Amino acid sequence: QVQLVESGGGLVQAGGSLSLSCTLSGHTSDLRFTGWFRQPPGKEREFVAAFGWGAAYYADSVKGRFTISKDDAKNTMSLQMDSLSPEDTAVYYCAADTVAVFYNPSTYKYWGQGTQVTVFS
Repeated sequence: QVQLVESGGGLVQAGGSLSLSCTLSGHTSDLRFTGWFRQPPGKEREFVAAFGWGAAYYADSVKGRFTISKDDAKNTMSLQMDSLSPEDTAVYYCAADTVAVFYNPSTYKYWGQGTQVTVFS
């Protein structure tokens, strides 16, 4: 089993920055895909950024503004979010699995509980 816990969400003005963190615990050695997804109000969960096969991937909507990083020694993953806009308002989730289609949330088995990010103009 794998457990994920997000932290770092909050309220921020448009143009500002937030950093999210995800701490992984349990049987993490076989995980090959870790990522961030978000669910805006009234919408489906969507891909934000992920690591897979040694590479980082980003949704077009966040490319150049968000940066995903990880520290394997500490079993943590982070998402630095800059130049935030109200369209980034969502519940943000971290996810992980041994095998996944990196942009497809339905292919990830392990999820955190989510953290709210609200961007106001």
